[in-house]
Amino acid sequence: MKYNYIPKGVCSRQINIEVEDGKICDVTFTGGCNGNLQGISALVKGMEIEKAISRLENIHCGMKNTSCPDQLAQALKQAL
Repeated sequence: MKYNYIPKGVCSRQINIEVEDGKICDVTFTGGCNGNLQGISALVKGMEIEKAISRLENIHCGMKNTSCPDQLAQALKQAL
């Protein structure tokens, strides 16, 4: 199943997620810090959705109350 999410409060403009059988198959970000977001995408590929949420949720970027990893967690919650 494919999901598109519009993140809030971060530099990235869109997160595209593909999940199957409770696992993350693919994640791509539009905008944001390209290298870091490619790294995050590679690290969560094949991971169970719940595990990724627990690892990424509540990470902050500087003085912001959120981050691209936190927004990915929010997107994954919607995918559940």
